[in-house]
Amino acid sequence: MTADVDAAPASSAAAQTTIGPARPMTSQGRRWLRLRSTLAVLVTQLVVLAGFLAFWEFMTGQNKAAAFMFGSPSAIFKFLSQMAYDGSLWRDTYVTGLETLLGFFVGNCIGTLIGLSLWYSRFVSRVVEPFVIALGSIPIIALAPIIIIWFGTGLISKVAMSTLSVVIVALVTSYKGATGVDPDQINLLRTLGASKFQIFRKLVVPASLADIFAGLKLTVGFALIGAIVGEFMSSSEGLGHAIFKAGSLYIIPKVFAALVATIALALLLTFAVGKIEQLLMPWRRQQR
Repeated sequence: MTADVDAAPASSAAAQTTIGPARPMTSQGRRWLRLRSTLAVLVTQLVVLAGFLAFWEFMTGQNKAAAFMFGSPSAIFKFLSQMAYDGSLWRDTYVTGLETLLGFFVGNCIGTLIGLSLWYSRFVSRVVEPFVIALGSIPIIALAPIIIIWFGTGLISKVAMSTLSVVIVALVTSYKGATGVDPDQINLLRTLGASKFQIFRKLVVPASLADIFAGLKLTVGFALIGAIVGEFMSSSEGLGHAIFKAGSLYIIPKVFAALVATIALALLLTFAVGKIEQLLMPWRRQQR
């Protein structure tokens, strides 16, 4: 009986020695898990896309009216190939991409600077708040005729449209990030003798980066929309011009081909913004 009692703790200790405590996951293990998760998401997305395209091709192949109204993936691919071969795809994508990048950069710089600066004065922010709301409520397409009268029909008018599409969103997101800083941290820096500018530079701006980059990812689409709308109104090149021209001639597959190029451009720009965010905020990459 005594031997049995003595054997129980020994066997328990042996089991603990064999099993042992759970080991913390290494950085290589975490990278492997992230890679597996990314691959699983990518494969699922490709399967969903392939299924959707197959269904689209099947339905338009069974009905000529549907093929005319909605095009077909094979016809869209044919027009993409033709546009790539004659160079119009690359030329239009370059023009729209340049307008989008310039509007994105100018609009975000202006909006972010104003939004962060409003942190300095609660009084000023309350004064300008209704004006910001009023400007943000104006549909960008309603400003297109005025922009063309002011800046003409060249590159500057498209950049102005893209900038106006971006600036309010950038202002609101950056101001939200600045006013969302923990007051206790601000009070701590004040007790340590930090000036208001030092608090702004060392605390407010870094703490606002998450909201600023969220706004950057959002404004990629707005900048592209502004450039496309400007090309709709007056342009002889660009993806917006290609969409408008093909639509006026009822060439639906070519419209979708230009839309595919537009989507690809938006994804590329969003990917670039994400990479910049990882470089400037490496701690967020480690948290994922």
